[in-house]
Amino acid sequence: MTISTIITAAGKNSRMRKDQLSRNIELKNKLILPFKDKTVIETTIDNALSANVDECIVVLGHYANEIMEAIFDNYKGSVKFVINNPVDVGLSVSLYNGLSNIRSDFALCITADQPTVSTETFNRMIEIIENAEDPYKTISILRRRKTGILDTAEGLGMPFVAPRENLMKYLENENDNLNPILRKIFADGYTFYGVKEKNEKELLNINHYDDYLQLLD
Repeated sequence: MTISTIITAAGKNSRMRKDQLSRNIELKNKLILPFKDKTVIETTIDNALSANVDECIVVLGHYANEIMEAIFDNYKGSVKFVINNPVDVGLSVSLYNGLSNIRSDFALCITADQPTVSTETFNRMIEIIENAEDPYKTISILRRRKTGILDTAEGLGMPFVAPRENLMKYLENENDNLNPILRKIFADGYTFYGVKEKNEKELLNINHYDDYLQLLD
């Protein structure tokens, strides 16, 4: 079983930008804000590269030049960068573009603003797929409510591990957020397995400046 990581980093940064303007602080893409010893996106990439994966793809869009300038030299040998064209597309398109650039059987799908999700949690998600009765009809996902086999896909999003070709069929010709697509997959009889977080901070994405400050504590 081969597994690639897709990290989506193509968003508009609109909520963070609005918060920075309201606080009268420097406008800076949330993904290149300092986090631990690196940046938000570098911490996410490092956690993914340390997991049991074969390759890593980062999908860029809005602010691609700003992000590339900040991190490219550190990852030019270990990460493949894909840039959306056109840029103004939904998360489903970014993920599809990433999946189109891998050949692995399965994909660990992450958003770049999840620097607190640990390598251990990623590996646990991968193990669920590796041990599934039918891995091609299974999605392991960081839980939002329950753990174990789930009875709904409501409220779910990345990170998750899914079979590449099957996931691409659902993403093709869609331009949307992921949850409606995950609900369709669930309705078609896929097994969704909710993986428990290592700690509460793993459940937080960085959307607002207050989220960022909370995760820095």
